Amino acid sequence: MTQSENVTAETQEAATPSAIDLMKVQEVLNSVRPFLQADGGDCELVDVTDEGVVKLRLQGACGSCPSSTYTLKLGIEEQLKQFVPGITSVEQVF
Repeated sequence: MTQSENVTAETQEAATPSAIDLMKVQEVLNSVRPFLQADGGDCELVDVTDEGVVKLRLQGACGSCPSSTYTLKLGIEEQLKQFVPGITSVEQVF
């Protein structure tokens, strides 16, 4: 394997869902948590699948808020996708 092939293989491996850094996922969630808590809510990381799907449980006011889908997709999901390679989506679990 040439050096450029090796670098390409390492780059692809780093971007695969199996290489998702769970600590980084928690860091991003901790960065958005104050905004959720300001409105009486919170979130709990339930799982990160091999496909890069983050499963969250919204708690408190966020669990029953009609805007929770927007918070989940436009807030939390966008932050996770931006800062954690391999994340494909965020889903709410109950």
